[in-house]
Amino acid sequence: MTTLTSAKPGQTVKVLKLHGQGPIKRRIMDMGITKDAEILVRKVAPLGDPIEITIRGYELSLRKADIAIIEIAEKESP
Repeated sequence: MTTLTSAKPGQTVKVLKLHGQGPIKRRIMDMGITKDAEILVRKVAPLGDPIEITIRGYELSLRKADIAIIEIAEKESP
């Protein structure tokens, strides 16, 4: 399983599934990170945490611990 924590800056990925349960999963979904959403990884902090992403036209900074539940696939090129 490939998670968002392994994505590199400049890479666009697609959300396959959200694992986990409870308030963390609900908070991730409330931010617009849902199945089939496209995420652009903009920046990764020097020590690797947090990660800045763009999703649905807005930017978010998320901790690695929170995004470890997001299963991704690399976006297919047209």
